[in-house]
Amino acid sequence: MAHVSGGPRLVGRAGARRPPRVGRMLRVEAEEGSPETTADGHFVVIRGRKWRATDPSVPEESAARLRRHLMSARRAVRSAMTRGDERAEREARARVQRAKVALGERGAAWWEQTDAERRRRWEEGLTSLDADSE
Repeated sequence: MAHVSGGPRLVGRAGARRPPRVGRMLRVEAEEGSPETTADGHFVVIRGRKWRATDPSVPEESAARLRRHLMSARRAVRSAMTRGDERAEREARARVQRAKVALGERGAAWWEQTDAERRRRWEEGLTSLDADSE
């Protein structure tokens, strides 16, 4: 891909150039608030790829706590991989999975669950993750 004059020149690990507008597109998404969603609201589209959307029935305060757990677990995965600690990596990846399931991004499709099942899913996930962080 050709370098756009005046824009940043982004180079990947293998030396392959990425289009400079990728960074600008990410900033635009963040400024506008939310990424594009499918018509049914079940998926978000990020850089042309569909990802399961967070369950909209999760209260914002709980969703924020779950996202904090998710990011903490992702940092723990990276740290464990850097140290070469396979046990810590497995444990951290299990925490990532629990957070993603609680948010409705993995596991049973949230739009196919009853309201009671959805509530139980995120409440149990949050309780489990809170207990791990103590």
